[in-house]
Amino acid sequence: MTKPSFGAHPHLLGFDQLERLVERTAKSGSDAYPPYNIEQSGPDAFRISLAVAGFSDADLTITMENRALVIRGRQAEDAAERVFLHRGIAARAFQRSFVLAEGIEVTGAALSNGLLHIDLQRAEPEPVVQTIPIRRR
Repeated sequence: MTKPSFGAHPHLLGFDQLERLVERTAKSGSDAYPPYNIEQSGPDAFRISLAVAGFSDADLTITMENRALVIRGRQAEDAAERVFLHRGIAARAFQRSFVLAEGIEVTGAALSNGLLHIDLQRAEPEPVVQTIPIRRR
């Protein structure tokens, strides 16, 4: 017995991309580094906070790629030779992505006390009522 898909339902036209979106999200969520929080900061506002201790703003990039918010971090190598007796602070490169719904926009990003905060806002949808003319044949 096969599992019915979103795109196969006769009343859901054009939602076949939703199934691919769910699969893409499930594949990208396996790494736990860096840890993050997602909070609702208003009725239509959200904040993603990533723990990026040791990263400067020059080490981080934030891009939008096909409705996906992608955060990348890569620390520059130290020119000076350092001898660690213990190295417990992770300094590895990372990439974390979040798939955003249509109408969600990034309004800003800030780095504060080792946390990268990315603010998101849902754009107010314009009410659209459209009358479709009926042609005679």
